[in-house]
Amino acid sequence: MIVQVAATVTMGIMAGVFGLYAHTVMPGLRRTDDRTFVGAFQALDRAIINPWFMLGGFLGAFVFTAASVVLLLTGPGGAALAWAFAALVLYLLVLVITVAVNVPMNNAIKAAGDPDRITDLAGVRARFDEAKWARWNLVRTVATTAAVVCLAVMLVQNGR
Repeated sequence: MIVQVAATVTMGIMAGVFGLYAHTVMPGLRRTDDRTFVGAFQALDRAIINPWFMLGGFLGAFVFTAASVVLLLTGPGGAALAWAFAALVLYLLVLVITVAVNVPMNNAIKAAGDPDRITDLAGVRARFDEAKWARWNLVRTVATTAAVVCLAVMLVQNGR
């Protein structure tokens, strides 16, 4: 049960992170000038890559959810297993989107260099395509939120 609670909590953290970017960070950055956007996004992306985020949320959600599936496969299974498996599939979708879309976009804007030395900040921002980044982040937000719901139902089902 501890692993399943950890899966639910870490998935909730990820839903919160993606949700915060969707309804606060990106709308706030959208209202800034090009230099502020590029510099702030670079700083946010560098800051988020840390052990607390990577282990306590991003990778933790995958590991604990996968472990929940394995434990339910070898244990009581039932309806709880189906909900845990659904959460795992949803989070695998999030991982694929992150690796295929968001991370390459993040890396490209960081590769543009120091905003004080960039001569075409508007071009860097345009090539970044913040609308595309935000759309895919919204998909991650919805998927992780749905995964939290699945894991909460898993807890209820497993508690019976």
